[in-house]
Amino acid sequence: MDRTERFYKIDQLIRARGVVSFDTLLAELEVSRATLKRDLQYLRDRLSLPIVHDRDAGGYRRLPAPTQGQRTVELPGLWFSAQEIHALLTMQHLLANLDKGGLLGPHVTPLMDRLSEFMQTPDSTAQAVRDRVRILGQAARPMPLAHFEKVGAALLKRQRLRITYRARGTDETTEREISPQRLVHYRENWYLDAWCHLRDGLRNFAVDAILQAETLDKKARDISPRQLDAVLGAGYGIFSGARVQWATLRFTPLRARWVGAESWHPKQKGTWQTDGSYLLEVPYADDRELIMDILKYGADCKVLGPPGLRTRVMEALDAARARYR
Repeated sequence: MDRTERFYKIDQLIRARGVVSFDTLLAELEVSRATLKRDLQYLRDRLSLPIVHDRDAGGYRRLPAPTQGQRTVELPGLWFSAQEIHALLTMQHLLANLDKGGLLGPHVTPLMDRLSEFMQTPDSTAQAVRDRVRILGQAARPMPLAHFEKVGAALLKRQRLRITYRARGTDETTEREISPQRLVHYRENWYLDAWCHLRDGLRNFAVDAILQAETLDKKARDISPRQLDAVLGAGYGIFSGARVQWATLRFTPLRARWVGAESWHPKQKGTWQTDGSYLLEVPYADDRELIMDILKYGADCKVLGPPGLRTRVMEALDAARARYR
C-alpha cells in the first residue's frame, strides 16, 4: 500500500468508526509506528485534515463539522504519488520555457503551486526542478496573451474571428474573416490553421502576426482533419501546400551522425550509405524553410533533386556570396 492509499485508508477508518486507536491503524495499514506518525502529521499539517488525538476516547477522530460559512476540509478527489508530482512539476517547467509568452503558464501555475506543497523533501520541490532542468529556447516570438486566448476560445467554441493580419513575407496588412481549425506549436512559435473567407481557402497564420482579433457571432466552417492534412500538413514544415514534391539530400559522414537521428518530417525516408553518408528524402510544397535548413549545413549537405530545388539553393548561395563581396 503506497502513501496515497494509506491517507485514504486512515480517513475512511476514522469516518466509519468515529474513533480509531493508534494500534488499530497500525494493524490495518501494516506499517511501522514511525511511518504512521509521519502520515498522521502530514494529514494534519500539510493537508489540513481535521484529525485530532482524543485521549479520553482512546484514539483519533475528526473534529466536528464546521459551522455555516466555513469551508469543509476533505481529501482531494485527484491524487498523485511523489514521482507523479515530480514529473508534473518538470512538465510545467518545460511548458514555461517553451511558452515564453506566458500563454498557458498563468492557467496552470495555481495547480503547480498546490502540487509543489505536496513534495516532502527539499530536493523534490518546484524550485529544485527549475534549478536542475534548463531549456534554452531559440527564435521564439512574443505575442499578446489576449490574442492567444481569443484565438483559442474561438477555436474550441467553433466561432469565427475577424483578424487584422500582417504577412511578414510581403509586409502587407489585411483584414480577414477566418474559421479557426487548429493551433500548431512549431519551432517555438504558434500557428493557426484556418479557413480564410477572404481567400476562400485554407491558410496558415502566425498567431504573433495577428494585430487585432475580434470574436464574431458566426459559426465557424468545419474542415475535416484529412483535408487539413492534405493541404496544410503534407509538405515540409509550416510552409505546406497541396502540391508536394520530394527533396533528396545527401549529408557527409560527419553530419550524418546528427542528421540520421533528427526528424525533419513525419513521412521522411532515411538511408545510410556504405561510405557513412546519409540520404534523406523529405516532402515539401513550399521550399523556403527547407532551403534555410539545407543552407544551415553548408557544404555538408548536397541537394540531389529535384532540379528546381537545386537551382533555388544555388541562387541563395550566390546571393549570399554577393552580399559579402
